[in-house]
Amino acid sequence: MISKSKNIRPLTLLLGIMMSLTTSFLAAQDVAVLKYKGGGDWYSNPTALPNLVKYCNDNIDTNINENIQTVEVGSTDIFQFPLLHMTGHGNVFFEDDAADNLRNYLISGGFLHIDDNYGMEPYITKELKKVFPNNELKEIPKNHKIFSAVYNFPNGLPKIHEHDGKAPQAFGIFHEGRLVVLFTFESDLGDGWEDQEVHNDPEEVREKALKMGANIVKYAFEN
Repeated sequence: MISKSKNIRPLTLLLGIMMSLTTSFLAAQDVAVLKYKGGGDWYSNPTALPNLVKYCNDNIDTNINENIQTVEVGSTDIFQFPLLHMTGHGNVFFEDDAADNLRNYLISGGFLHIDDNYGMEPYITKELKKVFPNNELKEIPKNHKIFSAVYNFPNGLPKIHEHDGKAPQAFGIFHEGRLVVLFTFESDLGDGWEDQEVHNDPEEVREKALKMGANIVKYAFEN
């Protein structure tokens, strides 16, 4: 007959390993660009994320690898990164297995920032229903801590580029009270992160975009 203590020991070891993996995941400070199917330009704004990472390392004491990697939605590689960044102008498509993989990543402690580079909204809204069938994108209130994680944005998401004359909006999906998906709409933060000569944005506009980006990074790493 196996003793009770011998039954408990393997379970204790398993729990210890799981806690260690979770701790390593949450302690990591790396970000990646998310590559998706559907034909949309997931690769747009190539200088945006490197510039944001450098800004964060210089200003908010992060230690993020400035060599930005690309990971696919359906790959287990996404679990190496506490923050994934996704952008584009057009169609997005998640295969069912990829949607399951992304959901598991998010409920395990990961964070996804989707920055609409214009025209992405109808596609990503539909595909996120595959990831969280019972959750809807909800507008994030202006007093949410993502707007004050480092820099204070009392009016919520800043406007960086004009498209359709609409106010910028931040939408989110929450899991067990934690914001796991942030969708920034009619703001175009990534354009503000790009090299100055790409869009010729005034320095104060780029600074707003980078500061809001730093808030997103800080929130994703600590929640």
